[in-house]
Amino acid sequence: MTETELERRVRRRLAVLRHVDEVSGNVAATCRYYGISRQCYYGWLRGYEADGLDGLKDRSQRPHHSPRATQAEVIEKIIWLRQHYHFGPAKIAIYLARYHDVTISVSGVWRILKRLGLNRLPASQRYQRRALRWKRYEKQRPGHLFTEKVQEWEDYYNYHRPHGALAGQTPYERLRQKAQDPLS
Repeated sequence: MTETELERRVRRRLAVLRHVDEVSGNVAATCRYYGISRQCYYGWLRGYEADGLDGLKDRSQRPHHSPRATQAEVIEKIIWLRQHYHFGPAKIAIYLARYHDVTISVSGVWRILKRLGLNRLPASQRYQRRALRWKRYEKQRPGHLFTEKVQEWEDYYNYHRPHGALAGQTPYERLRQKAQDPLS
């Protein structure tokens, strides 16, 4: 949030507190009018009485202590496996369980990689095996392969049948004639 948005929130909260004192004198009616709960109003009131305008600012909701947070050495192992072996979250979780006796979920590994910005491999390391398996086929002119294939199929399926364009000869007979008489 920008600084102006934070200031706007503080002014709105102050206006709600003043509305009870100056206009309605009724907390429930004011809360209904502004669309907030009474618990929210009284929380703002306690903050304003304790710290003034600073008590109306948003505070961090982050807990002070996370007892179930992933240990630093496990995070280091995850980073090392990702950078040196380019393992995905599933392989990292299996590797840690098998060789280091560390139980961590696949989604937990992914969240750690995402938080550190390592959730995507560089383009040069992505899909390497697939690139070796599949190769895109391209020709210089469009339809080049198709016209050659059609001709090849026609020659194969009509190999022993007389052809009108070859003066009633089969393609085999025509090739033998060309081999004997190279000028025709």
